[in-house]
Amino acid sequence: MTEQWAWSLAGGLMIGTAALLLYALSGRIAGISGIGFGLLTGATDRAWRLWFLGGLVGGAWVAALSTGLAATPPPVSTALGLSMAGAGLLVGIGTRIGNGCTSGHGVCGLARLSRRSLAATITFMALGMLTASAIQRLAGA
Repeated sequence: MTEQWAWSLAGGLMIGTAALLLYALSGRIAGISGIGFGLLTGATDRAWRLWFLGGLVGGAWVAALSTGLAATPPPVSTALGLSMAGAGLLVGIGTRIGNGCTSGHGVCGLARLSRRSLAATITFMALGMLTASAIQRLAGA
């Protein structure tokens, strides 16, 4: 399974399965920003949140190691690190304003045929494309 589409398909199936199992077994939506926010704000149901987020990170790590795709990350300059931190902060603010993220709206909400999730996902994607295009133009790429 060295084709890129096959890896993408496998990843999508795993994400969908995890979202389905979380909803079927606990009635909870697999919105990563909400799960993470619950950890930061001291939610009383921290254990499942830690397991779920740990599975996301650990699963990616195991997959990278087992397939030989793991590589030493390139060094990150201070300016790039600050840009990434700022981008992460803006994404976090956006997910609070939008009442969710692409995992909650795009994966779970669309599967439930939610119009609100459709509007949110279209907004996320459109603004992401506009932002990437603007940054490419500003960087001269």
